[in-house]
Amino acid sequence: IQLVDSGGASVQSGGSLRLSCATSGFTFRRNCMAWFRQGVGKEREAVAVMDAASRSSIATSVQGRFTIARDNEKSILYLDMDNLKSEDSGMYYCALVGCDDYTGGRLPTRGHVARWGQGTQVTVSS
Repeated sequence: IQLVDSGGASVQSGGSLRLSCATSGFTFRRNCMAWFRQGVGKEREAVAVMDAASRSSIATSVQGRFTIARDNEKSILYLDMDNLKSEDSGMYYCALVGCDDYTGGRLPTRGHVARWGQGTQVTVSS
């Protein structure tokens, strides 16, 4: 199983980025996938999750700005980030997660993670 994160960059506040996670080694379309992030000195936290039926849950802190999407034909997970803020800076990680009840705003914990991507750095300057 491999998860390869890409798309991180340095942008100014208010800018946009699209992160990608190219996957292989498992049946992508049947699995739940998530994005986590970790700022300097902060705990790694989930920001978005999508199940096999493409239902998603987004962290309150990024609702209305971040969108998670998947391309089952290409086995790629995306995170579209708009109106970026300095507090969005950090390392972003794609994750293969165990499927659970992610309705009602529920997000996976690190305990749900079966495999991590290597991470991609996002830096937002004000």
